[in-house]
Amino acid sequence: MLFKMKRPFQLVTALTLAGMLLTACGSSGGSATGGSSSGGESKAAPAPAPAPAPAPETKADKKIVLGFSQIGAESGWRDAETQSIKETFGNDAQFELKFSDAQQKQENQIKAIRSFIAQKVDVIALAPVVESGWEPVLEEAKAAKIPVFLLDRTVKVNDESLYTAFIGSDFILEGQNAAKTMIEQLGADKKVNIVELQGTVGASAANDRKKGFEEGIKSNPNYKIIKSQTGDFTRAKGKEVMEAFLKSDGKNIHAVYAHNDDMALGAIQAIEEYGLKPGKDIFIVSVDGVKAAFEAIKEGKLNVTVECNPLLGPQLKKAILDLKAGTQPPKWIKSEEGVFFGQKAIDALPTRKY
Repeated sequence: MLFKMKRPFQLVTALTLAGMLLTACGSSGGSATGGSSSGGESKAAPAPAPAPAPAPETKADKKIVLGFSQIGAESGWRDAETQSIKETFGNDAQFELKFSDAQQKQENQIKAIRSFIAQKVDVIALAPVVESGWEPVLEEAKAAKIPVFLLDRTVKVNDESLYTAFIGSDFILEGQNAAKTMIEQLGADKKVNIVELQGTVGASAANDRKKGFEEGIKSNPNYKIIKSQTGDFTRAKGKEVMEAFLKSDGKNIHAVYAHNDDMALGAIQAIEEYGLKPGKDIFIVSVDGVKAAFEAIKEGKLNVTVECNPLLGPQLKKAILDLKAGTQPPKWIKSEEGVFFGQKAIDALPTRKY
C-alpha cells in the first residue's frame, strides 16, 4: 500500500518542482534587459547599441557655395571665361559651383540671382549683360548678406556697396590702345575712314571700348569713324553688319575697329566675300586676344588684337578666400593684358590658352 501511494506522490512532487522552475525563468521583477526573479537573478543579453549619430558639419568643413550667372556663349572669349570658372571651382573641394547661362538676357540673370538668394548660396558672381537695371536684385542680395562679385563687366548703381568687387579689364584703356596701335601702324598723316563694330548695346565693355577709341583718335583729324553699328559681340552679326557697310560704302572704308575678335572674324569673312583682302586692303584691329585672332594675324587677315584676359577663375577664387579670411579685396581687381600684332602675335600663338 505504501508502494502504491509512492508513485503518485513522486509525480506530484516532480510537477511542483517543474512549476517552480518555469515560474523562475518566466517572471522578472525588472525590465526586459535584466533584473531579479522570484527564484534567483537572471540577466537577458543586452540590446545592440544604437549607431552613433554623424558628427555635425563644422564651419571649417562646410563648402563655400558659389552661384555664377554667365551672360551666355556668344564668343570664344566668353567660353574661355566659363571654362576658367568651372575648372577653378569644380576642381576645388572647398567649393560647390551653381552655374546659370542667361542666353544673353538680363531677365534670365535676374531670375538666376534671385534663385541663388533663395538657395542661400555663400557668394554670387555676375557677368552682367548690360550696365543698368541691377539695383533691385543687388539690394536683395545685400539684404541676404551675400557678397556679389562682378566679372569682366561693370554695372551702374548709385550705391557701390551693392557689390564687393569688380574683376576685369580696363575697357577704356583697351579702346585707347586699339586707336594708338592703329595710328602707329598706318601712320598719323594718312587719312583713314573707320567703321566700328560695337558690342552689345548697353554693355560696359561696348560703352567703354567705344569711348576709349574715340579718345584715342580725337587728337588726329585724319582718323574718322564714318559708320558705327552693334554686332552684338557675335561673329554672325559682325559679318552681317560688315556686309551692310561694304554694300553702302565699300570703296571708302580703310579700317575696321571691332569691339571683340569674334565680330572682327565675321568682318574678315564679309571682306573676303566682297572681293577685298582683309588685313591688307582694309586694316583691322579688335579686342579680346582669342586664339583664333592670333591665327588670323599669322595668316595676315587681322592686324592687331588688344588682349582682354578671360581667365578670371583664379582671381575670383583668391578674392573669395580673402574675403572669408577677413581681408577686404580691392574694389577693382585688374587683369594683366597686352597688345599683339606681327611677329609678337605669331610667337605667342602656341602658348594661347583660349
